[in-house]
Amino acid sequence: MELIEKYLADYLSYLEIEKNRSVKTRENYERYLRKFLEFAKIKNPEEISEDLVRDFRLYLNRQPVRRNSSKDKNIEKITQSYYLIALRNFLKFLAKRNVKTLAADKIELPKIGQRQISVLDYSDLERLIAAPKNSDLRSLRDKAILETFFSTGLRLSELVSLNRYLDFDRGEISVKGKGGKIRVVFLSDSAKKAIKNYLNKRNDAEEALFISLTKAKNPKVLGRITPRAVERLIDHYGKVAGIGQKIHPHQLRHAFATDLLINGADLRSVQELLGHANISTTQIYTHLTNKELKEVHQSFHGKRRK
Repeated sequence: MELIEKYLADYLSYLEIEKNRSVKTRENYERYLRKFLEFAKIKNPEEISEDLVRDFRLYLNRQPVRRNSSKDKNIEKITQSYYLIALRNFLKFLAKRNVKTLAADKIELPKIGQRQISVLDYSDLERLIAAPKNSDLRSLRDKAILETFFSTGLRLSELVSLNRYLDFDRGEISVKGKGGKIRVVFLSDSAKKAIKNYLNKRNDAEEALFISLTKAKNPKVLGRITPRAVERLIDHYGKVAGIGQKIHPHQLRHAFATDLLINGADLRSVQELLGHANISTTQIYTHLTNKELKEVHQSFHGKRRK
């Protein structure tokens, strides 16, 4: 085994065991770093240089990616940054073990334009949440999923991981988010009602809060619901509600954040509720919700016009 391969294996194990990263995160980091090693064709960490990293960045910037049989497009800047973040963290790991290699701070990340997010109009959101109208188990489950998303701002992976034994009196759920970090989210009265109605209809012993069901008239429980099934059901109810765009689960997370900020919540609190490690991630919502700027514009703009 080449020396660089040994260090890579050590680093991936370190990510999973000592840093408590998920298996999916480990797989992503391995993919990013192997791409670099395939390009670099090196055997030893000492061979990693600023020139080599610069050449790798040019390679990434010019690398075409085919999407849905359409024209080839280059890898987006934000995706390029994932490769460089992985490489920089790998170099930090090597430095901690006194392995001679390029200093991590020699790698600068590409500048990324402000992220654009798609936020539902509040009227569309209300119609979406109200779309499941029947009293069968599937409809009650779907209603509970939509209410829970908007009440908590959970990520899709966090929602499908929930278990059914909740403290309805406190209305709180402890959630393990990215990096194994625990945070508390809260259930609104409407979310608690929807979940109770759904659970009262269930007669299974499955631990999962949200379950997968067969398509039969009297459906059988197949286990925990999958992320893909949640994506499909949300897009389905978006169409039922007459919303003229494809609806993704993350848009309910966006709706949760913007609703809090519009109604006066401070950015730090919203950061905690969303489980963002850095407040800069939460700040993508502020340009959508700054009421004070709107009030300044309305009060002072165009006063001299007749």
